[in-house]
Amino acid sequence: MSLTLLEKVRNVPRPTREAMLQRDASVHRFWNENKKVFEEAWTEWELKGGHGQIRLDDSLYAPKLRHAIEQSWENPHQEVLVKDIWTEVFPNVYKAQFFDPEKLYILREYMRRVSDAEIPLRPPYGIVLNRGGAMLDPRSEGYLAAPTFQSFYRNLMNQYMRPISRVLFPDVYGFDSQTFGFSIAWQAGKDTTLRPHTDASSVTLNINLNLPDEKYSGSAVRFIDPISRRVESLTFDPGTALIHHGNVGHASEPITEGERHNFVLWLYGEGGQVPHQYAPRHEHVTAHQRWTKPSVEPDKFAPF
Repeated sequence: MSLTLLEKVRNVPRPTREAMLQRDASVHRFWNENKKVFEEAWTEWELKGGHGQIRLDDSLYAPKLRHAIEQSWENPHQEVLVKDIWTEVFPNVYKAQFFDPEKLYILREYMRRVSDAEIPLRPPYGIVLNRGGAMLDPRSEGYLAAPTFQSFYRNLMNQYMRPISRVLFPDVYGFDSQTFGFSIAWQAGKDTTLRPHTDASSVTLNINLNLPDEKYSGSAVRFIDPISRRVESLTFDPGTALIHHGNVGHASEPITEGERHNFVLWLYGEGGQVPHQYAPRHEHVTAHQRWTKPSVEPDKFAPF
């Protein structure tokens, strides 16, 4: 009996963890040579109901944020509704309820089914090969190509993250046409820490996907203010998000118990361009311009 497409891709020999950590050329070839068949497998997985007919739509967002976003797309001069939701919790770091905690189980169940699909997914090498993570953006090798997820991801980046970023950080306008994202699943005893670093992004959005009754210890995000050298460790509740410029130094502290689940999403300009320190802050940009989508096509640049 001939194997189905899903059976074939599930039986494809994966690169070893050692080869992936060493960025071996064979790993790059593996993802490139199998790109089309993996994308087809994710489509077949959905057609066969692998995702359990789960809907990923705007109902997942926190009602207050969703309402403010909808109002601002209808009338950009209402964008103050969006700005007022975000609280500055550290210099140039803002926090808000992003997803509805009562709806998070839907997204998490979808991601669990993705993991159970056994279709090869590339872990995010850039964070020391987090074992439970996956690349989310089509620019990345071995990304999560399931159609339902990709529709949700595009909506998140275009309808939510980009205008929020422009409202909070005026200087990112024009440096936000390109998207990038990955998921993280920190596990106690396996994924211990992430040393201080900055991101190759104009702006970074970090969303906590833990369920309200899903407890863990440690794994706070530690921020470093480059001017005052102030250091502070921040935690955020299920469904809440932290957003900041990519050049804000930060680190993930060791997780000591349980698991922590996150989406980490970036925006930047073509070819990886980000605003420099003395870039104009675009005070001349109108509200209507902020609430638009870039016309440029996605480039092929992937940070890692």
